[in-house]
Amino acid sequence: MSDHQERRRFQRVSFDAPTELRQGERKWPVELLDLSLKGLLIKCPEPWDPDLTQDFEAIVHLGEQAKVQMLVELRHEEGCQLGFVCLYIDVDSMSHLHRLVELNVADSTEMMRELRELIED
Repeated sequence: MSDHQERRRFQRVSFDAPTELRQGERKWPVELLDLSLKGLLIKCPEPWDPDLTQDFEAIVHLGEQAKVQMLVELRHEEGCQLGFVCLYIDVDSMSHLHRLVELNVADSTEMMRELRELIED
């Protein structure tokens, strides 16, 4: 198991939704593999030529009007997968993300622990 998997404190849920990654004027449509209250994992887009010194904006489109939008930082790259940690998320996006994760996590006690931990970070 890799270091980032051992340190993971937030449950990830598999979710399929149209997702894009942005950096300045650059945009990459990406395949979302999973997400959590603290970040997301995507399949590496082709071509992949970002400025690794800059942060990214990740947008997960949930429906016509609903989306999860967050400022993210590339934390790890393994093979064709990229893991990002959330640096900032607005209240509306957090509400959508919380509901999405809540619906996919069986243990409500675990969900409450994750929310407390997120708030304390």
